[in-house]
Parts: sequence; C-alpha cells; structure tokens
Amino acid sequence: MRGVATGCRYAGCALIGGETAEMPDMYTPGEYDLAGTIVGVVDRKRIVDGSALREGDAIIGIPSSGLHTNGYSLARKVCFEVAGLGCDDPMPGVGKTVGEALLEPHRSYAKIIQVLMAIVTVKGMAHVTGGGITDNLPRALPEGLGAEVDLDAWAAPPLFRFLHETGNVAEREMLRTFNMGMGYLVMVAADEVDKALDGLGQAGEPLVRIGTVIRGENKVSYKGSVHYAQ
Repeated sequence: MRGVATGCRYAGCALIGGETAEMPDMYTPGEYDLAGTIVGVVDRKRIVDGSALREGDAIIGIPSSGLHTNGYSLARKVCFEVAGLGCDDPMPGVGKTVGEALLEPHRSYAKIIQVLMAIVTVKGMAHVTGGGITDNLPRALPEGLGAEVDLDAWAAPPLFRFLHETGNVAEREMLRTFNMGMGYLVMVAADEVDKALDGLGQAGEPLVRIGTVIRGENKVSYKGSVHYAQ
C-alpha cells in the first residue's frame, strides 16, 4: 500500500476507499493483486479531445521508462524462449537484469502534462499503450487528419534494440507493439514548440518533436528509420 499511497500523492489523487478480498482458491500464499480506478472531473472548456488540431501542428514525444504495460507477450517470448534467459540474467547491452528491465515501473505523466498545459495550449494527446505509436496516435486525431512521424528524431532505448535483434522482430512490428521509447505524445501549434521544449527542458524533462499533423487519411506515416541508443 505504500506504493499506492506514493502514486496517489504524486498524481494529486485521494485514496478514498478500498477493500481486501480474500480468495484462497485464486491466489497462492505470497501472491496478491492490486487494482485501482481513478475518477476525476474537468472543466468542459478545458477538455483536450483533438478537435482543435489543424494541419501543421507539431507532435511532441515524452520519453517512456521502459516497456510500460504493453508488449509483454512478445518481450517474454524473446527473453525466455528465444534467448533462453532467466529473470536474474543480464540483458545484453541494457545494463540491467532481464527482471529489472521488464519490471521497470510505468512512469506517470500527470505532473508533466499539468506543467505543459500551463505553458502552452495542448491541442491533442495520445498515451502510447498497446498498438504503439502506429495505433494510438490516430485515435487522437480528428477525421481528415493524419500524422507524419520522423523516426530519425530520437533513439529508442537499448531494451528495444535487444528485443528487435534477438527476436528478429521487423521494424514495423516493433512500432506497432512497443512504445519505442516514447510513452506519451502531445500536439501543439507549431509556433509553440520551442516554448514547450524549453519550458520542460529547464525542468529536466527532455521532450522531442517527433512529427507533424498532416492532412489526409487517419493514420501514421513514418519517415526515416528506427535508431537505437547505445
């Protein structure tokens, strides 16, 4: 519960209730499951639903901390079946054990987005979950608009290089399965990009412009190729 309380404090949430369900037929000794639901309110005028997006708006990426909560079926297969590694074995080229790399906590973007919204007008947002950038970014775009993403704009962390090379996973499948180092995307007017990057850059949060909103089919078009950090 200490972890839950820490998360609530970080996100500015109140833990208002809960229960402990005893299900001996479901969990063996030492096993447990924590689940929570967050409910909030927002001023209707401040809802970010993508309707204000226009051709030429910029797409900014906020780095992830690892796999987050998606792509584990493929990641587990590569690590345990293809590579034959165990949880305590070093993950080659990553500087962590397999267990540490796979269990890196999903970072919270709550405070980052709050700060960003105080600096610029955020016109659209996309949480890069299952489906990667390929499937999640179009959901944030209105009809008639697509996105062009420049893969040369950032380097994916070494974890993704290991999964790509060891599992012989095609680049397009990597982009549709994993976040590839970008866990959250925000869209702002092109003339506010520098303000956003500088504002959070000074706070130690390295944002990257990774693409542009374009007119056309509601999908992501990629240019360049995936690069991996050493």
